[in-house]
Amino acid sequence: MSKLSQQEEKELIYFIKDWLKSHGFNQKDLAYELNIKSSRTSEIILKVKDLYKKGGIFNIAKNLIKIEQNWLNDIKNDNKETKQTQPYNQLDIDSLVNQINQDAKE
Repeated sequence: MSKLSQQEEKELIYFIKDWLKSHGFNQKDLAYELNIKSSRTSEIILKVKDLYKKGGIFNIAKNLIKIEQNWLNDIKNDNKETKQTQPYNQLDIDSLVNQINQDAKE
């Protein structure tokens, strides 16, 4: 494949930064997903260029979509775990306090 032009590179970086911000993630999260050691913009650009060489814009998009799906699946799994471990509500606490008070009287 041909190389990314400077303008395309700049637009991709702006897009990626906005994309990360819209999902509440940062460059460190992206670097982890891309399996690169550094979260510096220059390192991310090198990885994006490598992806471009291997399949053009389509390959970059495919990889970003895969990363986004991983993040969304992780968010869903976190929500399921949160729902399964429900904290005590006020009625539970009141009944526990009443039980403690009764036990203390005995």
